[in-house]
Amino acid sequence: MEMNSAYWLDTNHPNYKRWKRSRELSLQRGNFVKEILSPYLNCEKLIILDLGSGEGGTTKVFDEQNTVISVDFDQTRLKTQQTDNKLRANGEKLPFAKNSFDLIIIQDVIEHVNNPEILLNEVYRVLKPSGFVYISSPNKFSFLNILSDPHWGFPFVALLKRDKIKSCFLKYFRKAEINRQGIAQLLSLNDFQILFGNDFFYKLNTKKSVKLLFENHKGIVWSGFHLAIIKTIKNLKLSTLILKIANDEISFMNKYFTPTFYFVLKKSFF
Repeated sequence: MEMNSAYWLDTNHPNYKRWKRSRELSLQRGNFVKEILSPYLNCEKLIILDLGSGEGGTTKVFDEQNTVISVDFDQTRLKTQQTDNKLRANGEKLPFAKNSFDLIIIQDVIEHVNNPEILLNEVYRVLKPSGFVYISSPNKFSFLNILSDPHWGFPFVALLKRDKIKSCFLKYFRKAEINRQGIAQLLSLNDFQILFGNDFFYKLNTKKSVKLLFENHKGIVWSGFHLAIIKTIKNLKLSTLILKIANDEISFMNKYFTPTFYFVLKKSFF
């Protein structure tokens, strides 16, 4: 069976409810990005690149007080966005001049890119010397993601590389998707440290994301499994403990517990 290119709109797909919830929360997800960035920069009068903009919720949130260019590789998603500044392009070859942007947002995208090193080289090129980058991405070694991969909902898939996902998982469980573009290959904290290298200085934002999560911010979690985990934590009154141990360091918690990394990057020191 040939897969519909807009597979996320297929009501018969096992992940349909998860993807639908993500679409419905696209504005809240954009507001979450702004919350994370607010300690670092004033999110007004900026030239912003929303790279891999998806449903366009984040673009819409930032578009109110800034100039935002929305870029995505998928034409179907771009058509639904309510903005004039949108462009179909490949993140590994951006059609922009050097030093073009004050802020680049890469929200849950980098794990879908075949060559994240090339993507970050392009980001470095088009980012202004004083510019910032926001990156969010699921953690490969989080035991929560190992139990239930955030993209597929199956155990242990998070640990596999893209070719193994195709040959060992899709081949037997999702044959219709074996040729799907942008299959996610999750990255670890160590992988990101290597990717950032000497080009970017970065800060994790786990503490703030955990705080916002337990304050019931809607733009963080949309997986049924992870929502159930949050509910259980609250029912067991463990929220305070987790808030205490949450940190923004290269720590055991961030390496093996934190489900999603929220990075803010700069070309120069903070």
